[in-house]
Amino acid sequence: MQRIIQDIQRAPREMIEAFATLAAATVYESNQQSGAMDHTIKPNVWGQRMCGSAVTVRCFPADNLMLHTAIAIAQPGDVIVAEVGGLLDAGYWGEITTVAAQARGVAGLVIAGGTRDHEAIAQRGFPVWSAAICMRATVKKNLGWVNHPVCVGGVEVHPGDLVLGDDDGVVVVPQARLTDVLVRAQAKEASEAEVMRRLQEGELTLDILGFRQSLTDLGVML
Repeated sequence: MQRIIQDIQRAPREMIEAFATLAAATVYESNQQSGAMDHTIKPNVWGQRMCGSAVTVRCFPADNLMLHTAIAIAQPGDVIVAEVGGLLDAGYWGEITTVAAQARGVAGLVIAGGTRDHEAIAQRGFPVWSAAICMRATVKKNLGWVNHPVCVGGVEVHPGDLVLGDDDGVVVVPQARLTDVLVRAQAKEASEAEVMRRLQEGELTLDILGFRQSLTDLGVML
């Protein structure tokens, strides 16, 4: 089996640009409530956003050689998504890899492991979602996998999947579902804008969203 795959099919640029305007939670809801990574994957800095095609990485524990390999393979706009064998207590990614990735035009990193040089990465404005912050060193010895399916934050990610991240976390959309999810997400945004307009005019969520009947069914009359 080929361990390192260099050529992958990426999400169309127009799709990435359209999804980049949407909230991750809206995309999750529009993706049949699937694709959202769990609470272990957090933004390293509040207020950052990213959207791009996944370049997937499987590292050996405390070994980041495959992350350096992924940077070399990545194209502008890609998001590196890495699983690390379950070991959080290592700094798989730091300022050096950040500078290298930015020079290649990488849009961000999602990693089920630790990162370090937190302040320096934040100052450079590189978006990172990780499971931990840890300064412990890594080795560069083992051949892992690049652009094979990975599982990060409880979500299976395939090379080329669309990855969107904001303060609420990270959501992944398979390429086969992009058009359907985009249509649903844009419609949901428009619907929610109308709901908020009505709320500002004094209506209640109980009435707009039909929750009053749920209370009535539970024996509560308001």
